[in-house]
Amino acid sequence: MQWLLIGLVVMGGAGLSVEAGLLGPLGEEVGGLWATLSIFGVGAALTFLLMLFFSPRQSPSFFSQPGWTLTGGILGPVYVVILTLTTPTIGIAMTMIGILAGQVSKSLMIDHFGWLGTQKRPISSQRVIALLFIIAALVLMAQG
Repeated sequence: MQWLLIGLVVMGGAGLSVEAGLLGPLGEEVGGLWATLSIFGVGAALTFLLMLFFSPRQSPSFFSQPGWTLTGGILGPVYVVILTLTTPTIGIAMTMIGILAGQVSKSLMIDHFGWLGTQKRPISSQRVIALLFIIAALVLMAQG
């Protein structure tokens, strides 16, 4: 089961690379903020349709959730604007490895300390080595 989930997240990551490839040219044509709005507009419409047909009817109210849990919505547009601005200049691969380095380094801290209500997963030497390999990939790509 774990490998199936890992496969799904790898496919999701591959999709982000395609998204970056689409956003770069779109942002150069219409501007970064318009490109971001288009991505979120299409995504919101698709999510609405999925919710309409597949969302559980008895789920807790969206408005009864703690406010801090909704701040993730701020991060999405920031991420997309960053993709839109950086991809045309440094390329998709460099953009994605930079994103990955940031994701893994922050994820290790979140897991280690159990921030955001997650289960604590201590940082191990293997995880640190994996992060160092990602940083090495970032450095090597920047030089190539």
